[in-house]
Amino acid sequence: MRRAPSLLSSSRHISRALLTPVNSTASAGNQTVLRAAIGPAAASASSSPRFKSSPFNSPAGVPSVSSRSGCLGLAGSLSFSMALVTVAESKEPPSRDLLPKEVVLYQYEACPFCNKVKAFLDYHDIPYKVVEVNPLSKKEIKWSEYQKVPILVVDGEQLINSSDIMKNMSSRIHPESSVLAAEEEAKWFRWVDDHLVHVLSPNIYRTTSEALESFDYITKNGNFTWLERCTSKYAGAAIMYFVSMKLKKKYNITDERGALYEAAETWIKALDGRDFLGGSRPNLADLAVFGVLRPIRHLSAGKDMVQNTGIGEWLQRMELAVGGSSRVES
Repeated sequence: MRRAPSLLSSSRHISRALLTPVNSTASAGNQTVLRAAIGPAAASASSSPRFKSSPFNSPAGVPSVSSRSGCLGLAGSLSFSMALVTVAESKEPPSRDLLPKEVVLYQYEACPFCNKVKAFLDYHDIPYKVVEVNPLSKKEIKWSEYQKVPILVVDGEQLINSSDIMKNMSSRIHPESSVLAAEEEAKWFRWVDDHLVHVLSPNIYRTTSEALESFDYITKNGNFTWLERCTSKYAGAAIMYFVSMKLKKKYNITDERGALYEAAETWIKALDGRDFLGGSRPNLADLAVFGVLRPIRHLSAGKDMVQNTGIGEWLQRMELAVGGSSRVES
């Protein structure tokens, strides 16, 4: 059995890396903690695999299930149904002859970059298997020189870097279209890695209690042994609380929640009244923003963001558009 001091040392290294928000082309050490530290993908739908409940607000144009009279009535029911149909029609499953035969995602469940890739795969109904990587040993990816996640293996070909994976897969299933041809889409796709990810860690590790909340979520949903889970939760939370202070200084953040709210409102302003940045359907920028934000929804930072900004309606529209997971069992 691995000794606790050795594990603590490994946990310290992983925590620094996992939660330092950097772009997806940064060093392996700096990406590991942020990825494992933000929260898992959405739960499966209760009644339909493509429509599921969400803690986010109701989407624009989709009325609440309860009305003032306590009953939607015929008109309300029809309106609600049509709104769901409109959102559902935004999905873009690729032609069967363009679907890869086998897709395997090596990931940390609580990883914003991995969730970017999953948002793309789920939205396009591309079946994929998942291999959960142990953040300490990384034994599941010893075969690869690229010792970071996500790694997507498509019909035997290794794809790396979340943004590059999304662009590569988009070109595969839409060979007739240029990837990120629109300047607006390309701009906001870059914004996710250049800005949005940098405000996450200072928020989810803002206080000691929030740091513990985050690492409790990470260790419960990640691939840890019992000893690693017990040690990493408290050691990682303590370390990342202090690391987040350095990140605030590095990225000139004086008000953590203010920076998160500003980023959310900046994105909503970019939508300019549209359902999605892509118009009637999500584009790569929509999927990237959604993928990065989706994991924090069960944490205090995510709940505060939805309550104090206008992003909740867009998040709910994205939940409906992306639908349930297209993951398949290994």
